[in-house]
Amino acid sequence: MKATIYHNPRCSKSREALAILNGTPGLAVEVVEYLKTPPSRETLKDLYARAGMTAREGLRITEDAAKPLKGADDDAILDAMAADPILIERPLVVTEKGARLGRPPERVREIL
Repeated sequence: MKATIYHNPRCSKSREALAILNGTPGLAVEVVEYLKTPPSRETLKDLYARAGMTAREGLRITEDAAKPLKGADDDAILDAMAADPILIERPLVVTEKGARLGRPPERVREIL
């Protein structure tokens, strides 16, 4: 099986989720540093749909750039995330079994 993690190496939760993935026998892990290689708006929309969550639930609300999005709809949030990937909460992990936001990191086990 293959897993793709949208990863920020400076984030402890993202590093913990990556360690879980790397410790899973037989799992091929693709690491996408999303701040360097941001996912498209369409990719984000698909990931959130597969995870059963809204774009708002995937918004990193602690970022200053998220404050203007307080009353925004999911389309506006997705546009903002595509333009400024720091707004994407991490880590996002996707496998053939679905997608999960790794908060807490152990949630990624649900799709392994």
